[in-house]
Amino acid sequence: MIRIISALILAAAATLCSAAEPPLQLAASAPERHVVVPGDTLWGIAAEFLKEPWRWPEIWRMNREQIKNPNRIFPGDVIVLDRDASGIPLLRMQDAKLRPQIYSEAMSQAIPPIPPNVIEPFISAHLIVDVNGLSSAARIIATQQDRYFLGNGDLAYVENADPATQQWQIYRNGKPLYDPADPKQVLGYEAYYLGTATQTRPGNPATFQVLSAKEEIARGDRLIPAARPPLVAYIPHRPDTLIDGRVIEVYGGVGGALGAGGRGSIVSLSRGTRDGVEIGHVLALERNRFVVQRDEADRKLNVQIPPERIGLLFVFRTFDRISYALIVQSEGTVEANDFVRTP
Repeated sequence: MIRIISALILAAAATLCSAAEPPLQLAASAPERHVVVPGDTLWGIAAEFLKEPWRWPEIWRMNREQIKNPNRIFPGDVIVLDRDASGIPLLRMQDAKLRPQIYSEAMSQAIPPIPPNVIEPFISAHLIVDVNGLSSAARIIATQQDRYFLGNGDLAYVENADPATQQWQIYRNGKPLYDPADPKQVLGYEAYYLGTATQTRPGNPATFQVLSAKEEIARGDRLIPAARPPLVAYIPHRPDTLIDGRVIEVYGGVGGALGAGGRGSIVSLSRGTRDGVEIGHVLALERNRFVVQRDEADRKLNVQIPPERIGLLFVFRTFDRISYALIVQSEGTVEANDFVRTP
């Protein structure tokens, strides 16, 4: 049965923008309507309609609860650009889908906030832990008799493994991630992902078989239950509090550049849930700028001028003090130590 989409508009819902927020500006080529197709993302659709895509909730007239639990958008849905009595633009969902009846029985998968294939490794494998984060995890205490290092199909003997859990991921203590604003402060450790294993015989030690090995696995490596955090369908939106942090590290350099990224790169940020960062937050990337001038004595002076915005990013995974984000817009390269702030 064809799914009938209820209207998202709540005329009385409070918007997230402050009184000082400038009026919404439509993109130069904003369409009158958009038919959702496979491969669309919430961010991509927002950028079609708005000059400032992070203000997506405002044009939908969403309240806070709707941002965290939005009506899902599916291929075939039709998004219509409209205006209210004051002429302010708004979006609404057309009541019926534009899709052939033959497909009406199969429910399509809801479109994601950002491209899932790009962030997949950082959802399924990357892990941030605190200083003692892996100390209580299950541990490989012995390898099969003829192996010093383990690979696909090899056996490991593990202590303190929950007998009720069958699928596990293998990690090794990783490198510390320092706060760029305070290089002596460790925000967490990026655990090094080694592979996966299955528990074949519970006990203490339990018997495990390595299913996949990204690198050699050895005695002392740690195991945690395999759990893939879902990419929740949060709507792209700006934080309603001040976020002021730094880029810690850039993954996926532009043109092979070390430590430099651009649109489509992943970055780690020096702010997490304890700082108010949540999945779906859009943050501005800024760089402090200096220009070289000369004084009356012809001596060089470095003069700091206002920060320059160099891009936008979308937060897709959060930890206590660190977050991962996808660069969705950039002008030039993004580097470690660039600032991330509420847009």
